[in-house]
Amino acid sequence: MDIRTLQEELVQYSKTIGIDKIGFASASPFIELKERLVRQQELGYQSGFEEPDLDKRTNPELVLPQAKSIIAIALAYPSKLKDAPRSTRSERRGIFCRASWGQDYHDVLRDRLRKLEAFLQERVPTCKVKSMVDTGELSDRAVAERAGIGWSGKNCAIITPEFGSYVYLGEMITDLPFIPDKPIEDNCGTCTKCIDACPTGALIQGGQLDSNKCIAFITQTKGFIADQYREKIGNRLYGCDTCQLVCPENKGKDFHFHEEMEPDPEVVKPVLKPLLSMSNREFKERFGSISGSWRGKKPIQRNAIIALAHYKDQSAIDELKKVLIEDPRPVMRGTAAWAIGKIDGESSQEILLNAKNKEKDQDVLNEIEKGLQLITR
Repeated sequence: MDIRTLQEELVQYSKTIGIDKIGFASASPFIELKERLVRQQELGYQSGFEEPDLDKRTNPELVLPQAKSIIAIALAYPSKLKDAPRSTRSERRGIFCRASWGQDYHDVLRDRLRKLEAFLQERVPTCKVKSMVDTGELSDRAVAERAGIGWSGKNCAIITPEFGSYVYLGEMITDLPFIPDKPIEDNCGTCTKCIDACPTGALIQGGQLDSNKCIAFITQTKGFIADQYREKIGNRLYGCDTCQLVCPENKGKDFHFHEEMEPDPEVVKPVLKPLLSMSNREFKERFGSISGSWRGKKPIQRNAIIALAHYKDQSAIDELKKVLIEDPRPVMRGTAAWAIGKIDGESSQEILLNAKNKEKDQDVLNEIEKGLQLITR
């Protein structure tokens, strides 16, 4: 079959299986990307979640021998929550970022990529393919940019003309010589709204991110959160949307094309206090289907404690006291101690002093001291 005809058929087929945008790129090495990644490593800006082998991240032939081209796909996801529950004084709520709404996007994109693979292998049985989503070797953003899906914005997201940056990305390396699409011209111009709005200054400059300062990364860590970031987290349980929300290219963009991506409001904007006593089984049953659950319940519970402190929720003191006294995990006990001091309720000082007399873990004792210092009386 003529490669151009096959490519056209593949594009048409992609529309029938729920792929919102598809593009093609050469499989030549990403030389400029490697230079940037080396610099990121030197500066200590990487999160540690990335593929550590820079050669694999930037040379498709090391992932799939005799790679000739890469197919990039994008699926648009919702940016607005329908029938969103309101946070009240008695029931304060947290929020998961938009990229964690609905079914885990890894599963959704892998489904689409498997269908593309089957389509190609039915027509060219000898072809070789390798698909990946997010956690694969290649940089989704670099592939999407080369394939003309969108341009790489100053917020370090791919921005598409049609859907803004509210898109999930995936790619497939092939040994078929598809005709490359042209990259899209950068349309950020002189705009710096995302850089100016970043709560922690994680966006160092356009297109450069210090992952260790990024709230989206910080909410996924499992240890104590540094003091200077606790105030910045607010009621975020997982991820951060600030740099997307302020982007002019995202204004008015809200797409509900895929049933799997429709969020359950009670899951993505949950009441905070019940999270503190949730068992592993309960957590998996309620949150296991969304991408924001991948690190387990510990980061979510810790972030819920910080959110209750953010709200200064006096009604949460009893639940936080229970965590401080009974939770076997030092990070939970310590964060609860800090939160109790931050909320500064009538019994806060007594609770913290009693806990101080019984606590053995030095990190928790340090947090108890922080909590006591926050009390104004």
